Amino acid sequence: MFRIILCVLLSFSCFAENKAYEIAKKVEKANEGFKGETAEMEMILINGSNKITRTMTSKVLEVGEDETRTLLEFLLPLDVKGTKLLTWSYDEKDDSQWIYMPAFNKIKRISSSSVSSSFMGSEFTFEDLRTNSAEKYTYTFIKEEKSGDDLIWIYERKSKKKSGYSKQIVHVSQKYMNAIATKYFDRAGQLVKEATISDFKKMDYKGKTFFRAGKIEMVNQQTKKSSILNWKDRKIGVDLSTRAFSKKALKQ
Repeated sequence: MFRIILCVLLSFSCFAENKAYEIAKKVEKANEGFKGETAEMEMILINGSNKITRTMTSKVLEVGEDETRTLLEFLLPLDVKGTKLLTWSYDEKDDSQWIYMPAFNKIKRISSSSVSSSFMGSEFTFEDLRTNSAEKYTYTFIKEEKSGDDLIWIYERKSKKKSGYSKQIVHVSQKYMNAIATKYFDRAGQLVKEATISDFKKMDYKGKTFFRAGKIEMVNQQTKKSSILNWKDRKIGVDLSTRAFSKKALKQ
């Protein structure tokens, strides 16, 4: 009897992991093939009644089948103008990130021990700004539920690599084939942050439909501080050069 129960439990565990992994792969596939992307962005830092707004640009480039490069550059205010974050994200091997700070004319590589650090004083960490390849997590499917005319898949994922989070609970919209909410748990297993992703816009390129979020709000449940990222004038199918996504180009 014990052996039968054990087999049933193991089978259920495998099913839960496989189902969640398959969903993550579907989301990944749905968002591939955009070639290059540009956007104007706004970062808003909120601490009680205090609010700081920064403007920036975003460029994203697909390099081959398993690499995505992202370049963020701050424009305003003047104290952060010219600061750039370059991210090389891979499907399986370790990602690489560098930050350029013009005040010091210095390029700093973000080490694996620093990925959980705050990015520019926001509630977003360097880890949050990396591409979430399905291969880099283990999964457990939790449930699916209806939300209006949408079906929401909910699963847990844990990073296979060093992470600032013990786990994440992800809510995925079948309608948009993107995450619409994520709960982040610290290494002690306590809920630390919640992200809400919204304002999706339909975009088409080469006969394929994409949905891109216009807003991400990250709320720190421990400090009650929050940060918002807004996207404007977002374009896909843009021709971009790999030279713009090199370490050398950060100082240009």
